[in-house]
Amino acid sequence: MSLTDWIGKTETRTDTVTAGPVAALSATLDREDPDPQPGDPLPALWHWLYFLDRHRASDLGPDGHARRGGLLPPVPLPRRMWAGSRLEFHHPLRVGDQMTRETRVIDIKEKQGRSGPLVFVVVRHEISNSAGVAVAEEHDIVYREHGPAAPAQAAPIDAAWERTVAADDVLLFRYSALTFNAHRIHYDRRYATEVEGYPGLVVHGPLIATLLMDLLRRSLPQANVVKFNFRAVSPLFDMGPFVVCGKPDGKTVKLWAKDTAGNLAISAEALIG
Repeated sequence: MSLTDWIGKTETRTDTVTAGPVAALSATLDREDPDPQPGDPLPALWHWLYFLDRHRASDLGPDGHARRGGLLPPVPLPRRMWAGSRLEFHHPLRVGDQMTRETRVIDIKEKQGRSGPLVFVVVRHEISNSAGVAVAEEHDIVYREHGPAAPAQAAPIDAAWERTVAADDVLLFRYSALTFNAHRIHYDRRYATEVEGYPGLVVHGPLIATLLMDLLRRSLPQANVVKFNFRAVSPLFDMGPFVVCGKPDGKTVKLWAKDTAGNLAISAEALIG
């Protein structure tokens, strides 16, 4: 069976925007938000707290991910990473909402990279509440061999906003717990360094993206974000802090994350309506 046979596979899930995860992520991001109440809008990207994979322990592979197959193709490469996303926000999801998520595999491509074979899988999610589709997201997943990271790329130096984030193992543990993410590179130091060959624990890509959006929210609290996209460039690790940066340009806000050496980790852009 070819990997491309998975194109068009679909999945439907339902969930409820409960208040507990909202309060917990607010605390994790060191915000001073009031307790969430029914009807409060869910901040952009916080929908990642819902529709969580709840695989049984016996269904997990040695890296903590679910064993290959099911909705996603059984790609025979050891590393799986969230490479980026493109999102559109049509109207808010709110605390108390009943939600439905329709998911479809829309593309699978095999390529040859510097470190060996790569497989890119694109999954589209549409999340609806009683008012219709609220969030549409295309999520890029990349599978690759173990090997060296891409060469460092310098981050922009013209930020209007900056915030330094302590990338400690407590932050990574709390975000893994909130998203029920068992991928061991984020909390198991021995596995991350001895098996996967990383220098430390890996900071979650969606956590960095959430921190970028949180920087925008702190800097422009009344902004209504209608589109957001981000692309992972190089990983961040827990051996030291990293910096989230932003620069508004009319209705567009450029956002990026960098390590303390000035190397680019994630590049992003938000469109304000």
